[in-house]
Amino acid sequence: MGMGLGVIFLVACGGLVLLAVVLAVWVIGIYNRLAAGRVGVQGAWADIDVQLKRRHDLIPNLVETVKGYAKHEREALEAVIAARARAVSAGPIDDKIAAEGGLTQALGRLMAVAEAYPDLKANANFQQLQGELTSTENIIGRARSGYNGAAGGYNQTLVVFPTNIVAGLFGFKQMPFFELDSAAERVAPQVKF
Repeated sequence: MGMGLGVIFLVACGGLVLLAVVLAVWVIGIYNRLAAGRVGVQGAWADIDVQLKRRHDLIPNLVETVKGYAKHEREALEAVIAARARAVSAGPIDDKIAAEGGLTQALGRLMAVAEAYPDLKANANFQQLQGELTSTENIIGRARSGYNGAAGGYNQTLVVFPTNIVAGLFGFKQMPFFELDSAAERVAPQVKF
């Protein structure tokens, strides 16, 4: 009788060990999928960050060009300079997204000011800078779309069962979307001839 209980005990322990190993492999698999998703989102953000750096580098030249023609538009120029400084020094992704939204608005106001100065609009340097900025904004838009897709997939993975349990255990957090902040940014620009 004592021998039978020993065998049952060993089989039960073996079953528990096997269950623990299967559970560990399952948790490791989910953890690795979450970690890979987070790295994918961070990579997509890096694509945006490269273009934001280019945007930040173009802005001082644009401001200097506008300053030469629009001396009376100090407020718009200072708003762009301040918004750029906030964007360059922003920390986490959430802060960068907010700062870039402010910079986009300030640039929009600056471009509206430039419309009032025909000599500025005709200036070759201004046209080149405006073209480069427009190209950069288009690249940022495409990169933003890629980032939002990666963030959406990652965030969806975080909230589905049973992945949400493992995500909670290891502190995985949702990634923010890079969205337009203001209603003005959502309105398509009007072109008038």
